[in-house]
Amino acid sequence: MSTLTLTIVVVFIIGYLCIALETLTKVNKAAVALLMLVACWTLYMFDPGNFAGVAPDGIAAAAGSVIEGHLGSTATTLFFLMGAMTIVEVVDQNGGFNFVRDMMKTKSKKALLWRITVLTFFLSAILDNMTTAIVMVMILRKLIKDHKDRLIYASLIIIAANSGGAFSPIGDVTTIMLWNKSLITAGGVIKELFIPSVVSVIIPAYILSLKLKGQIAGGANLTAATVANDFTDRQRKAVFWIGVGGLVFVPIFKSITHLPPFVGILLVLGVLWTATEIFYRHLPEHNDKGGTQKRITNIISRIDMGTILFFLGILMAVSCLQEIGVLAALGKGLDATFDGNYYLITGIIGVLSSIIDNVPLVAGCMGMYPMAEIGAMAQDGIFWQLLAYCAGVGGSMLIIGSAAGVVVMGLEKITFGWYMKNITWIAFVGYVAGIAAYWVEKTVIGI
Repeated sequence: MSTLTLTIVVVFIIGYLCIALETLTKVNKAAVALLMLVACWTLYMFDPGNFAGVAPDGIAAAAGSVIEGHLGSTATTLFFLMGAMTIVEVVDQNGGFNFVRDMMKTKSKKALLWRITVLTFFLSAILDNMTTAIVMVMILRKLIKDHKDRLIYASLIIIAANSGGAFSPIGDVTTIMLWNKSLITAGGVIKELFIPSVVSVIIPAYILSLKLKGQIAGGANLTAATVANDFTDRQRKAVFWIGVGGLVFVPIFKSITHLPPFVGILLVLGVLWTATEIFYRHLPEHNDKGGTQKRITNIISRIDMGTILFFLGILMAVSCLQEIGVLAALGKGLDATFDGNYYLITGIIGVLSSIIDNVPLVAGCMGMYPMAEIGAMAQDGIFWQLLAYCAGVGGSMLIIGSAAGVVVMGLEKITFGWYMKNITWIAFVGYVAGIAAYWVEKTVIGI
């Protein structure tokens, strides 16, 4: 390994550690990721010919094309995320999720737990797991006043959101990344990861249900939780079906047109934008003024650009490691160490994803292992599907291991220690059981 290559790796590791220790450094991980991007590629440009393998007189142009190529690939993921985040926010702001609140009406603590589990699991497969976690916790606050009980429900929301996102091509950032690169297909990941994902949430839900007894004090009153807006009930339903139905349609659109997923998400956003503008156009003038904050032109300005920039920085920094050959060498080293046992390799990656961010982990794996024509590394191969499952579900083992966990941690003030003592082992049991279920599918059933 050359000195320049080693320097780039060291810079990446330092940046990675700063991202993992964000709660201690108090420096936003997006800022660190952007610095990583610039530092890694600047070092690369000191001697691009060493990596590009081109004649000296064409080095600058070749290096520029390499960087632009990686940026174009990264941008497809970023545009998909921005479109999906906007669609979900529009649906939520205009009362599209009111039906979820209505379905939570029950006085039984255990019945509520199972309703939360099912709704969170399936909503997370359509929305992203972080948004689903926020919606469910907001509803939970209206239902449960006892903080100890609420901690149990909130923990289950984290597990269900991560498990639900793992079997859907649009349910988690990591599955979006894998699907966007055509390493997995929508049909393949749903068919083969649905049962493992269900297993990974049902077992923890059952264990946690044993800790809940009796009735909810005062019953469930969701009147205050309903989102008020100027749309009629029919218009709210239209917003919901265009938005959420459109998200479900995106994989179908890709299979029909063979266009990248971000094109489909922009189609849905454009249709939803047009529909809401028509709805607002027919409102009385005084109502329209009150509802302008819910129009897409204003909602776009409130999208979390910090998250988008974090993904830009980390994906581009990882692509630099891929370009200099470090990831390919690391992949060969892991194969040699574990003798090609992909269940063990991805299982370890899943555990690591509970400690450090799963986005750079998955991005790194995508660079370490190029897609093959046949075998475990082929499209929808064992490795890529297990990676989607392990990186998503594995994040539930620690409260800082996923975006859903971090969000719930902040909303419900759950401490790292309490979660590790009471929930980590439960999430781990579900995680391992899901891997076992996948093994049964492949080895015994032969799916």
